[in-house]
Amino acid sequence: MLFIPTIVSLRVADGFISSVVIIMHIYAAKSFSMELVYNELALMAIGYGTGIAINMYMPDIQKELNYYRVKIEELYSKIFLEIASYLRQGDTLWDGHEIIEAIRTLNDAKSLAFKDVENHFTRRKNDYYMYFDMREKQLEIIERVLPKITTLPVIVQEAEIVADFLQDLGGHIHSGNTASHYREKLEQVKHDFSQLPLPQNHEQFIAQAALYQFIEEMDRYLEIKQSFKGLKVKKERPQ
Repeated sequence: MLFIPTIVSLRVADGFISSVVIIMHIYAAKSFSMELVYNELALMAIGYGTGIAINMYMPDIQKELNYYRVKIEELYSKIFLEIASYLRQGDTLWDGHEIIEAIRTLNDAKSLAFKDVENHFTRRKNDYYMYFDMREKQLEIIERVLPKITTLPVIVQEAEIVADFLQDLGGHIHSGNTASHYREKLEQVKHDFSQLPLPQNHEQFIAQAALYQFIEEMDRYLEIKQSFKGLKVKKERPQ
């Protein structure tokens, strides 16, 4: 009645199992002596010592994490290039399977990065986990705006401007932090929008409104990346 609330309030619930074992040993002995205390301390030393020793020599999964990083960046690049192609041609055969694959890859990547934290005694955070989490937030934005951008009633002049921006962005997806550069380019896109003539009919109005909403969401996409300090990797993918 006292033990469980105490360890929860002290935020040391991870030691619950080993503590229960010690309590049951004392309960089974029906007595309390220094010899029993020494015995329990020895058991703790052996158990925790073995665990720490194993954690210190856990295999390095950096290569696997980097594989997921590159795969995700390639998927994002493909998505943006396909959107750019649609905005120029008005129709493509793209089935959007990269979206589904990106979701699955991010889930696997975050799971692996989290295990890396759990398997190292001295590690409290994982830059790769933070990176994958950032990419997951960006993917939510892509999923939200994709139906709007791929269902334009007509292709307007603004579509070509957005396509050029996405073509550039899609060719430079990487783990570094250059989001501020592309946010500046996005401001230029907004300026170019303002120089174009107003819509002449309802369909053009809907198309222009959807594209403007898209670039606003892309600004949020880049803002998320800008808040991430960047990921240092040994070998960066060519850009």
